[in-house]
Amino acid sequence: MEALPLPAGLFPLMSNELKISTGQYSDKGRKEINQDFHGVCIPVEPLLRSKGIAIALADGISSSDVSQIASESAVKAFLEDYYCTSEAWSVKTSAQRVLVATNSWLHSQTRRSQNPYDKDKGYVCTLSALIIKSTTAHTFHVGDTRICRMRGNSLEQLTNDHRVFASSEQSYLSRALGMSPQLEIDYQSHPLETGDIFVLATDGVYEHVDARFIVAAIREHADELDVAAKTIVEEAYRRESPDNLTLQIVRIDALSSPEAGEIQQQFSGLPLPPMLEARAVFDGYRIVREVHGSSRSHIYLAVDIETDAVVILKTPSIDLGGNTDYLERFLMEEWVARRINSAHVLKPCQTRKRNYLYVVTEFIEGQTLAQWMTDNPRPDLEAVRGIVEQIARGLRAFHRLEMLHQDLRPENIMIDATGTVKIIDFGSTRVTGVIESTPAADRGDILGTPQFTAPEYFLGENASPRSDIFSLGVIAYQMLCGKLPYGAEVAKSRTKAAQKKLRYRSVLDDDREIPVWVDGALRKAVHPDPYKRYAELSEFVFDLRHPNVDLLDRSRPPLVEQHPAAFWKGVSLVLAIVIVLMGLHSAFG
Repeated sequence: MEALPLPAGLFPLMSNELKISTGQYSDKGRKEINQDFHGVCIPVEPLLRSKGIAIALADGISSSDVSQIASESAVKAFLEDYYCTSEAWSVKTSAQRVLVATNSWLHSQTRRSQNPYDKDKGYVCTLSALIIKSTTAHTFHVGDTRICRMRGNSLEQLTNDHRVFASSEQSYLSRALGMSPQLEIDYQSHPLETGDIFVLATDGVYEHVDARFIVAAIREHADELDVAAKTIVEEAYRRESPDNLTLQIVRIDALSSPEAGEIQQQFSGLPLPPMLEARAVFDGYRIVREVHGSSRSHIYLAVDIETDAVVILKTPSIDLGGNTDYLERFLMEEWVARRINSAHVLKPCQTRKRNYLYVVTEFIEGQTLAQWMTDNPRPDLEAVRGIVEQIARGLRAFHRLEMLHQDLRPENIMIDATGTVKIIDFGSTRVTGVIESTPAADRGDILGTPQFTAPEYFLGENASPRSDIFSLGVIAYQMLCGKLPYGAEVAKSRTKAAQKKLRYRSVLDDDREIPVWVDGALRKAVHPDPYKRYAELSEFVFDLRHPNVDLLDRSRPPLVEQHPAAFWKGVSLVLAIVIVLMGLHSAFG
C-alpha cells in the first residue's frame, strides 16, 4: 500500500490561499497484506481555489482477495477524476458523479470475476473522502471508515457507520462501494475555522484507540503530524487490533480570502481600455465601428488582424472601473462562455494574452429577439415554438453545468441569418462552483431585468432552473401577444401575500388561433410559485407541441382563483340565505 504523492507546489506563499498540514500513516498490522489505501491531492492555482483540496481513505473488506484493488482504485479515481469535473459544478455534484462512476466500475469488475454474485469476495471497499474548498469542508462517506473533527480537546464523529449488528459479536456492512449497482452516499458540509483538525481512520484504528489518546498524540506532535499518525496507529496495534491500520490527519492552517476569486484575479493589474474609434488598432484588433454604447459597456465590431476573423469586442465603462463587483460580472461572460459548448450559446474568441481589460466573442450577423418581435408582431405559433426550443437547448447547456443565466430577455437573445438562436450576455450568470469558491459573491442581488425576472428573486429566495424557465415562459408569452402575463406587477410583489394575488392574463383572444392547451403550458411556466412551474425545460417544450390533458382541464382556473373575494362573498351570501331559511323553518315549522 502506498499513498498518492503530493504534487509540486503544495503550499503557495500567497496569504489569501488555502493552506493545510497533513499527517498520514498506514500499516498492514497483523494481516498478510494491507487492503487499505489513502491519499491527498493539493493542486496549484487555479484548481486550488476552483476545486479545493481532496483527501480520501478506503478500506477493503477482509473476506475478499481483491478488495485491496478496490480500495486503491477508489482512492485514485476520486483524487484524479474529481479534478477533471467542471469547475462550474458544485463540490457535491462533482464528487458524487465520480463516486457513482467508480461504484459502477467496481460492481462490473465483480460481475466479471469468478464469484460474480458473491459480494463478500468482490471488488468492494468502504470510503470516506473530504474536500476542503474555500471556507467549507465537504464530507462524502459510505461504509465504516470514519471522519472526525477535532476542536479544542474534543473529537467529534462527523460520519455514521454503515454497519448492522446481528448480535454483540457479529456485524456486517450495510453499504460500501461496489456492493450493488446503486450507491447511496452520505454528504455533509461544515463551515471551517482556522485550526480545525480532521481525522480520517479505518475501523482497525478507531475501535482500539480512544479519542483522548488521539487528541493527546496530535497535540504532542503538532509540528510533525506524520509522527502523530504513526503514534496512533502503533497504539492501536499495541492494543491488539487484528486489522489493517490507517490514519490521516488534516489541519487547516489558513483559509482562502472569500473575496479573491479566480475572476477577480484575471482583472487585477489590467488597465481599462481607452475609448476606441473606427480604424483604430487595439491589442491586435482593427476597430470597424461601435455597435452599441451605454453607461455600462461599449461594444465594437472589429477584425482580428492575425486571422481576419470578424469579432465583437466588448470593453467596460471607464466610469465603473473602480467597481470590482461590476468588473467581476463583466468578465463572467467570457468565463461562462469558455465552459459551455452549445450551438445556441455565444462563443468566445480570445486566443492570446490581452494587455487590457476586455472580452472578445464571435460576431453574430443577425438581430436580437426584441427586434424580431418588433418586425413580427403576430408571429406564427410554429415560429414561436422553434425559437423557444432553441433557447431551451441553450439554457440546458447552462443548467447541466449548474449555471443559471438569470437575465434571459429578448435583448439577450440573437437570431442569426440562418435562423439559429443564441443566448448572449452572461454577466448575471450564477455559477454554483464559483459561488462556493467565493461565498462573498453570492449576495442575492437582483441582476436580471424586472419584467422577465422570476418572483422568487424579489423575495430573496434561492434561485433554481425553474427561475430561468419562468423567464423563458414570459418570452414565449410576449412573442405570442406582445404583452406580459402579469403586466408590471411581479416586480412590485415583494411578499408572499402579494405574489399570491398575482393573476395570470390568458394569452387567448378572439383574434388569434392559439390552442387552449398552449395557454395552459404558458400559465404553468410562469406560475408565481416555482414549485408549481415546470421542473424541466423539456417538459415545457413538449407541452407547447402536445396537448397536456392536465393543463387542458385547468385552462380556465376555478372562480376561487380568478376572483377569490367575489367567490367568498358569494359563499357567505349563500350561507346567510340558508341560515335565514332554516330559522324560518324552525319558527313556522
